[in-house]
Amino acid sequence: MVIETFNSLSEAEARQLLADCNACETWFERVVSARPFKDVTQLKSHASLSWQNLSESDYLQAFEAHPMIGDVDSLRKKYASTKAMASGEQSGAAAADEQTLGELATLNKSYLQKFGFIFIVFATGKSAAEMLALLKARIGNSREEEIRNAAAEQLKITLLRIDKLFN
Repeated sequence: MVIETFNSLSEAEARQLLADCNACETWFERVVSARPFKDVTQLKSHASLSWQNLSESDYLQAFEAHPMIGDVDSLRKKYASTKAMASGEQSGAAAADEQTLGELATLNKSYLQKFGFIFIVFATGKSAAEMLALLKARIGNSREEEIRNAAAEQLKITLLRIDKLFN
């Protein structure tokens, strides 16, 4: 898609595309109402600004749209290609082993119980071991810190998804 096509979409169509990037209604309404954009850079800049200073419930609405990695079988499927990818973008990273997958599943559940929302992280290019290290580093934070951390990670995910719309 090109920016002109995005600008010419109906409000409902633009909302749906943006909801696929970030499920927060307040966010995608702000972005849709700011059209037209001169280019994707301006769209992404406005998307970033629109994500700032939202309410906690807005952020939680976005987080809820993500699936939780909740069991070892889903983790095994998610990281099945880790070994193949290791020779490229994850150079040197080992394939996810059962211990890592089990610990990641357990900590994901603990995170959800502690904070009331799932662990949000920009996972692109990260191995299961890297994800586990990030989860371990963040699980000791306060809820307020984790709302901020998760919101920052959500913005990275959102911007990547916007890029995908235009590629």
